[in-house]
Amino acid sequence: MPISHSHPHPVLPLVLECQDDILKIDGLHFSYPDGHVALHGIDLKLCVGDKVVLVGPNGAGKSTLMLHLNGILTGQKGGLTVAGMPLSEKNLPYIRAAIGLVFQNPDDQLFSPTVFEDVAFGPLHMGLPEHEIKSRVEEALAAVRMSEYAERLSHHLSVGEKKRIAIATVLAMHPQVLVLDEPSAGLDPRARRTLINLLRELDITMLVSTHDLAMAREVFPRMVVMDHGEIVADGLTMALMEDAALLEAHGLEKP
Repeated sequence: MPISHSHPHPVLPLVLECQDDILKIDGLHFSYPDGHVALHGIDLKLCVGDKVVLVGPNGAGKSTLMLHLNGILTGQKGGLTVAGMPLSEKNLPYIRAAIGLVFQNPDDQLFSPTVFEDVAFGPLHMGLPEHEIKSRVEEALAAVRMSEYAERLSHHLSVGEKKRIAIATVLAMHPQVLVLDEPSAGLDPRARRTLINLLRELDITMLVSTHDLAMAREVFPRMVVMDHGEIVADGLTMALMEDAALLEAHGLEKP
């Protein structure tokens, strides 16, 4: 596992090394058309089975980084490899199948009349047979504990229910990595607790961006801290949470 560190506070090294990295980012740079540098030499590796939380202040580059993972944005310098495939025009369909991106606002992903149709949308457009689509929808809804919602109208659901359905729409595609942007934002305490339990139970490699450090501590063994477009720390969550100077320096508060 990588350790990136640009300040004097000690960070415990991660003990786990892996040969089977599922996501590898090397020296990624990205600037927006107005000249704003959003990513400045990002190096990051995720192993199969990792659950990693990405934290940092607003404007740190977290969302920009996530949009690179399935080619919505493309870096001007550096490389990105998913499941051994470099990000390229030819590999883009495979990479987008491997990286399941769940946006902060579930309404960006739910647009069909019923929950079943929303979750079936991806598998349907993969050209899968009807029985396989049905099986994937049932499996994905069961994974997010929403099996009984299949015939419900998506736009009538609560925010917490919509977030779980949005996760199901991605799980139905059988991704290798689940990527979530601010999953607990806007949730009441009960819905947040349900989501935390769900993320803990899901058996999939996961990268989650959040300001919810209490959730980060509960669910994710590894934490990556970003600020000003750089990774400033990458280590065991429990260790980094105890580094008050690190958290304060990068606009974070220990929960």
